[in-house]
Amino acid sequence: MRGVRWRRTAGQIGRSVTVWAVSTLTMLALAALLPDFRLQSADGDSATRIAITAACGAGAFGLLSALVWPLLVRLLLLVPALFLGLLVFALNGSLLLLALRLSPTGQGEAAPETAVIVAAVMSAVASATGGALAVRDDDAYRRRLLRLADRRRRGTPPCPAGPGLVCVQLDGVGHDVLTAAVRAGRLPTLARLLTGGDFGEPTHRLTPWRTDWSSQTGASQLGILHGSTFDVPAFRWYEKERGEVMVCNRPTSAAELQRRAMIRTGERGLLAMDGASRGNLFSGGAGEQALVLSIATRRRGRENRSRAGYFAYFSDPANAVRTALSFAAEIGREIGQSVRARLRQERPRVGRGGLYPFIRAFATVVERDVVVAAVMGDLLAGRSVVYADLVAYDEVAHHSGPHSRDVEQVLRRLDRSVALIEKAAEHAPRPYHLVILSDHGQSPGETFRSRYGLTLANLVRAGCGLPVPRRAERTHSGAEARAAVRAALGRPDEPDEAPPRPARRLEPVVLASGNLGLISFPDMPHRLTKEEIDLRHPALLATLANHPGVGFLLVRSEKHGGVVLGPAGTEIPLADLDERPGPLAPFGPGAVEAVRRTHAFPHTADVMVNSCYDPETGEVLAFEEQIGSHGGLGGAQSRPFLLSPLALSAPAEDGGEPFGAEDVHTVLRRWLRELSGPEVPLDTDGDRRAA
Repeated sequence: MRGVRWRRTAGQIGRSVTVWAVSTLTMLALAALLPDFRLQSADGDSATRIAITAACGAGAFGLLSALVWPLLVRLLLLVPALFLGLLVFALNGSLLLLALRLSPTGQGEAAPETAVIVAAVMSAVASATGGALAVRDDDAYRRRLLRLADRRRRGTPPCPAGPGLVCVQLDGVGHDVLTAAVRAGRLPTLARLLTGGDFGEPTHRLTPWRTDWSSQTGASQLGILHGSTFDVPAFRWYEKERGEVMVCNRPTSAAELQRRAMIRTGERGLLAMDGASRGNLFSGGAGEQALVLSIATRRRGRENRSRAGYFAYFSDPANAVRTALSFAAEIGREIGQSVRARLRQERPRVGRGGLYPFIRAFATVVERDVVVAAVMGDLLAGRSVVYADLVAYDEVAHHSGPHSRDVEQVLRRLDRSVALIEKAAEHAPRPYHLVILSDHGQSPGETFRSRYGLTLANLVRAGCGLPVPRRAERTHSGAEARAAVRAALGRPDEPDEAPPRPARRLEPVVLASGNLGLISFPDMPHRLTKEEIDLRHPALLATLANHPGVGFLLVRSEKHGGVVLGPAGTEIPLADLDERPGPLAPFGPGAVEAVRRTHAFPHTADVMVNSCYDPETGEVLAFEEQIGSHGGLGGAQSRPFLLSPLALSAPAEDGGEPFGAEDVHTVLRRWLRELSGPEVPLDTDGDRRAA
């Protein structure tokens, strides 16, 4: 035992010396290349003295990076998190200038802007060297992962010996997109899980599942983590009694939805017992939370660690530099891809200027790296259940299309992220079962505005006999990454768009959630019936139902309770849809059940509008500025996937597909019981108090 300990110590010392030597050589090379960086006096020094100066500077810089940097980053958590990434270079350069001043020779000198470059290069080289030396050393690799995520447990008992469960959500990746990417070789890690590779046996099964009518992250993730999608009719909707617009990716709305779900189910959530929630809209009742939107508006404290994951990642300066460089490269990649799409006159296409390149880079680089690091730390800390959301694909597919060339590289990087998590699980103190799933898919198609030259709001105004602007205004996208950026900037309460305020008392509120539109009349406290709408605006429902871009309408009816409206005067009561699906027929199985369920929600809009759907092409028309959309019925958006271990029971006992996120929640709870892990407590006093 003593011999093993000595070998470990000797190996660690050897790696440290090697990294120091490589850093010294890097500093000498940079001094020769950069005119404003010197390691000798103006009169010149001997080669030996220059080498000593470089060695002392490299050693001091390494010590400062290891000792001072984590404290500095912890203090900077008071600064908006996104700004922290932008300050990385300046802070690292300052540490280098301090290291040169601490050198015994006193000969080092660098201009401030040069110090930034030198520090960035040295951090990256030191990180690469250390990683290369430790790659075959399991103990060193594990220590590096622990330091990377900074998630060691302190003062807690050892983790149970039984297996844990880690769930990774690939946001917006539909079942069809996944299978096509596996066949094309873009997802080698997931392909190995499904096929076993060249020499192994498959370890996982692939199962599609169906979303509710509201096929978006807010409803799906609330159902998966908290067991309820009740009264979430869309991504955004108007609540008459409060006079407010609820938006799933607004922190205040997310907190309210989580509170309502906890009251309805009497549970804290799927992750209540020794769980971790990373990068999600909701906490799932987890004790460990990072980058969770529903707690972003709280004051900082033990119960609000929404940005703690940034410290876990940026406490290593090399990681901070690497992420900052990747962030800049991603911005350039997006600009290049956007210019290429314009030059080729690709159709459909939406605007990708303004802040979008930065939002895309944040989603595909910063948030991905921070969330993956946090999950790796959770596994090494032995947590019983972890749920994490990676939003990269969803953000890019909204603007580039779900089957475009732009998303191919994003999928490859997500696959590498899964491989990193899988590798970390091998070094965890307990075995883990890996579940990969998505919350919805995306359906392609041009926007309603680009095809018809007007927005849904314009069409509604025309049907109400109200003046229509000559120029159609754009409906902003509501992608999840925008809310994450706002939270990182320390401005979580600012919505992605101002809540609509009708100029006149009788003007309707029109909201869009992908290809699902919601129309509400705020001056009436109840949900209007078809008869009441016809009395107020005789042409409105006919105008909408007969428009070629509209698939069907759902309205309340005094006679039938609820009816589905379609073109040419089609009017089918909800009770008759099984025999006569009418305009719902193209939307496939599950559409009737989804519409009926949404009709029963208290906050369903006065008029629910689903765009048309072409079964042959799989295209829908988004009411938002997205060429890859989700939120309503039609095509791949309603068909996500569940990639689960064969060691666990099948998702559906009858071999079918789970229907709705609440079913997926039930499946995950069953798997936790099979693993003899934590069971979600039911009807406990603690849960009632938390709700």
